[in-house]
Amino acid sequence: MKYLSMSTLLSVAAIAAAAPALGQEEQKVMAVSIPAATHGWTGGVVYHAEAAAAEIREAFPNIDVVVNTSPSAIAQVGALEDLQASRDPDALVILPFTSEELTGPVETVKDAGTFITVVDRGLTDPRIQDLYVAGDNIAVGANTANWLSEQLGGEGDVVVLRGIPTVIDDERIQGFQDALEGTNINILDIQYANWNRDEAFNLMQDYLAKYSHIDAVWANDDDMLLGVLEAIDQAGRDDIKFALGANGMVDIVEMVRAGDPRTPISTPYPPSMIKTAMYLTAANLNGQAPVRGEVILDAPLITIDNAEEFYFPDSPF
Repeated sequence: MKYLSMSTLLSVAAIAAAAPALGQEEQKVMAVSIPAATHGWTGGVVYHAEAAAAEIREAFPNIDVVVNTSPSAIAQVGALEDLQASRDPDALVILPFTSEELTGPVETVKDAGTFITVVDRGLTDPRIQDLYVAGDNIAVGANTANWLSEQLGGEGDVVVLRGIPTVIDDERIQGFQDALEGTNINILDIQYANWNRDEAFNLMQDYLAKYSHIDAVWANDDDMLLGVLEAIDQAGRDDIKFALGANGMVDIVEMVRAGDPRTPISTPYPPSMIKTAMYLTAANLNGQAPVRGEVILDAPLITIDNAEEFYFPDSPF
């Protein structure tokens, strides 16, 4: 088994997107299973998956791309069973709704001889995947925490909003907590808000009622951050110096560009990573390269100095 470097993998992705490959007489099926647009980031995933499917069909007429969206983990399990029974896919590109609930069903698909590409929310058993494409979630948490510690002088009280129980959420929280070790920054509370703006609004209201003083808030997703900001503004709380998120949502990058004092940074986590995963899988199906391994995208801080590089006003997220 050959493992390719990140640069080589991305080169293969570009080839797969741009030009037909040899051996197109053999028909292939690529199934793509992703969450429905339950929040802004997954809305971006759906948008880019559908765009990539159209591009791959045009470049590779022998690859039938089937995109399926699911509103819940249970629905995604059922969708996988239906796809396997009705289409017998040669490759599966999956962004699991949750890690634990999808690991077993994906392993069943793998056992049938299907090439498995996992995107973003990793499985609990990484041995199942042939290819993994994601952002550097530990860096998302660590880079945010390091910046926050510097701004607060290494001391203060913060509250944290988690996403949903997944590997990537665990990694973000791990990166954040590890980076704060050795400081005098105290995490007052940390609870799940399921990467949902409304749930984040409600949780932030609870935090505000429970804690009379909060120096900073980290919502590890920008959809949640919008709910956090709304709750803070409604409460009129002026003790909160910073309210930070993650993922580089266009609304948040606009704040960073404008020099918003409360939200002066973000970190990128582009939903277009689904496109990279699909292009690489198409390249593997057509025998252009034995694609295996991991593609991990960087997570540098987005600041007022570099925000233009991450600002895409027409983006769905």
